[in-house]
Amino acid sequence: MFVRDRMSSPAVTITPDTSLQAALNLMHEHRFRRLPVVDDKGRLVGIVSERDLLYASPPPAPLLRGLELNHLLTELRVDEIMTRNILTATPDTFVEDAARLMVDNKVGGLPVVDEDNRVVGVITETDVFRALIELYRAGHAGLYLTLKAPDRVGLMVELSRVILGLGGKIVGLSSSYDKANGKYRLVIKGQEIDKDRVVAFLRSLGYEVTRAYEV
Repeated sequence: MFVRDRMSSPAVTITPDTSLQAALNLMHEHRFRRLPVVDDKGRLVGIVSERDLLYASPPPAPLLRGLELNHLLTELRVDEIMTRNILTATPDTFVEDAARLMVDNKVGGLPVVDEDNRVVGVITETDVFRALIELYRAGHAGLYLTLKAPDRVGLMVELSRVILGLGGKIVGLSSSYDKANGKYRLVIKGQEIDKDRVVAFLRSLGYEVTRAYEV
């Protein structure tokens, strides 16, 4: 699945001369937590988050009169606080790679840019969660199988043939590699499958079935 399939587009953006107050208002209006900052040609030059805006806000109210506070919020500009070292994705980035980038850098979203660095969308952690829900058809009945298997050519093909050969269908599949034992950990969600029959057959082929449950 590609970022282009899950991103929000067109993106809501601001310019470097946008005031903090205007940026905050825009975030609250759209319920966003970050906004890409673009130049007059739509090219990405920065990003600002709700946290940036709140940390950059003037001192607490007791230190400022209401008019002074409003004046400072209006006068301060986004280019004074925005982040210029920006992590991005492209429309052709895999969703899992975008998710890894967000996790590794502890950010909740990424601007999506084209080959000319123009902002064409935004992908957030919520978009990734929705992709995961779609991947496993969460909320739909099915059988989950968790198993371990050695790293070998044709592994996925063999598993697919087993499920299909028993009259079932695969609606979701993911894998992770455990370097410690040189095996893959696989999670399969299938439908129209007899649990006891498929578990027995997989074990007869040498697969280590660690869990099988219906939802």
